[in-house]
Amino acid sequence: MNTTSNRKRRISAVAILALAASVAATGTGLAATTPPATVHATAATAAAAPTRSFQGTLPAPTGPYAAGEDVIHLTDTNRPDPWVPSSGPRQLTVTMVYPAVPGTGTPAPYMTLGEAAGVLQRRKLPASSGVTPQNLAGVTTHAFGGARPQSGKYPLVVLSAAYENPRMTLTSLATDLASHGYVVALVGHTYEDSGETLANGQTSPCAICDGPAWLDFDSLAASRALDVSFVIDRLTQGNTAWRLAHLIDKHEIGMAGHSIGGAAAAATMIADPRVRAGVNMDGSFHPAPMPGQINRPFLMLGAPPSDHSAGGGDNWEQAWAALGGYKKWLTVAGADHFSFSDLDLLLEEAGFPTPPLSPERGVVITREYVTAFFDQTLKGIHSPLLDGPSPNNPEVLFQH
Repeated sequence: MNTTSNRKRRISAVAILALAASVAATGTGLAATTPPATVHATAATAAAAPTRSFQGTLPAPTGPYAAGEDVIHLTDTNRPDPWVPSSGPRQLTVTMVYPAVPGTGTPAPYMTLGEAAGVLQRRKLPASSGVTPQNLAGVTTHAFGGARPQSGKYPLVVLSAAYENPRMTLTSLATDLASHGYVVALVGHTYEDSGETLANGQTSPCAICDGPAWLDFDSLAASRALDVSFVIDRLTQGNTAWRLAHLIDKHEIGMAGHSIGGAAAAATMIADPRVRAGVNMDGSFHPAPMPGQINRPFLMLGAPPSDHSAGGGDNWEQAWAALGGYKKWLTVAGADHFSFSDLDLLLEEAGFPTPPLSPERGVVITREYVTAFFDQTLKGIHSPLLDGPSPNNPEVLFQH
C-alpha cells in the first residue's frame, strides 16, 4: 500500500481521539494531516465554549425536481459479512433518492436516532457543542420521504462515502443529483462506519474503524465493489428490492465515491462493466488501476496541493496514466479532504473551524462538476464546464 495513502487517508486511533471534538458533529473521520496545533486548539476551544444549539441545514437542491427518499434494507444471502462473519449474511442499508414532484412527501430525517447516537458515542463530542442525537438526526436535508416520483426513466448513480463515514455524509450531492434527473443509491457499508441502522432496527457499530493491523485497504475497496454490484443486482434484476425500481434506466449506471469510496468506484468499474462512468472524490486508489482495466469515463476531483497535482506523492498520477477512456483530473484550491461531503458544512454550522474554501463553495463545486460529468457521460449532454477553467469557478484547476 502506498505510504502517502496510509498517512493521509487512514485514520489512526491517536488522531481519532485528538480530533473527537471536531468530527463528532457529523459522524465522520478527519484526515490525519490536520496540524497538531490546530487539533489541540480545536479541542480546547470546544471544551471551553458555552453550550450552544446545533441546527444543521444542507443546501437545497438546484434542479427542477424535488428529491424523494426511501430507505431500503438488503441481505446478500450468498455472502457472509466480511468484517463480522458471526453476524451472518451481508446486510446493507441503502438510501434511495429520486426525482420527485415538488410539494409531495414529508421531510426526511438526516439519519436515525440510533445512527446519530452512534456518531456521538464514537466521537465523544463535548456537551458544550450543543449537538444531540435529536438535532443531528433532524438536520434539514431537503429530501422528502414517500414523495410522488416524476414519471420516466433516469440513470442510476451509486454513492459510497469515506472510511468511517456513514452514507448520509453524501446527502447534499445525492439530493442535487436527484433534482437533476438521477436515481441515487447511497450505500451504507455495514461495520465500516459509526453506524448503519439495519432491517431489525439495530444500529451496527464499526468493526474496523480503529484500523486493525490486518485491515488491507485494497481488500476494503474490493469488498465495497461487491456491495455495490449486489445493490445494482437488486435494483435492476428480477423481483427488485425497491418499490420505484421502474424509474431506473439499467443501461445508464454511474458511481461516485469519496475517499475510500472513490477507490471503490474504480474497483467497481474494474469488476462490473455495468458501471459506465466513475468519480473519485479525493481518495487514493486502492490499488491504482492497471492499463486496460478502466476504458470508460472517469473523473478525478480532489484537493490540493501535492497529493493530487501532477507528479504528486499520491497514486493519482499512476491511475491517470492507466485510465483509457474520457477522463478529467480537477483540483480545488483551498479545499480539504471533506470539502466534497457534507462534513465541512455541518462543522461550520456547529461552530468548528473549516478550511480556506468555504464549505458552501465546496458543496456547490462538488455538485456542479459531478452532475456535469454524469450529464455528459450517462445522458449525452455536453457540459462546457468540463472543457476547461471557468470564471465562475476560479478555484477549480484542470491538471490535465
